[in-house]
Amino acid sequence: MFDPALILSGQYHDWLIRGLQLSLQIAAITWVLAVPLAIVVALLRLAPVAALRALGSVYVEAIRNVPLLAHLLFWYFGAPELLPERLKQWLYAGNVEVVSAVVALTLYTAAYMAEDIRSGIRAIPTVQFEAARALGFGFLASMRRVILPQALRVTIPPLISQTLNLWKDTSIATVIGVAELMYQAAKVESATFRSAEAFAFATAAYLTVSLAITGLAAWYHHRYPTRTV
Repeated sequence: MFDPALILSGQYHDWLIRGLQLSLQIAAITWVLAVPLAIVVALLRLAPVAALRALGSVYVEAIRNVPLLAHLLFWYFGAPELLPERLKQWLYAGNVEVVSAVVALTLYTAAYMAEDIRSGIRAIPTVQFEAARALGFGFLASMRRVILPQALRVTIPPLISQTLNLWKDTSIATVIGVAELMYQAAKVESATFRSAEAFAFATAAYLTVSLAITGLAAWYHHRYPTRTV
């Protein structure tokens, strides 16, 4: 019989709450790192220099065409082996699982966000960019002062969708031993043999946060029904 008391108090409840907190922390840190990286990559994809455009394209295609699981396994098992011994020992002395998960998720999420931001930039009429250049602004100044402020407003809805994907993707970090929500749910299940209670908590937690993000998107669409430039 389903026993909610198992996960609503006591040691197992504490495990699950710690896992939820870590999942939220990973998602927040990744988002903060991914958005600036996505802007840089989007600008590279639109740069007037062919080599920079190629660099941006290579990054996006290389990241988006490899499964997230492969990224996680590479940054956890492979990348540390390429580091100098002293740096590798320092990394393993800390929480290498979380660091690897954040790096993989940041690079992966930024590749998708970059395409959304690039689409937002291209949605701005080209005459605005030409006008900025006519006033003497360079490429970066034109983007920073004229184009990006408008493009980011246009891009907010797809960025919220990417945030929702990021939140759900944090669950995959369990495969490299990150003690996030799914890891803790599996730990509770192994300790109690009560799968229903442990994974019901995880499901409810993921659903609640996902609905909060979806609600944010709905509020934005209601508050700003159209965005014309």
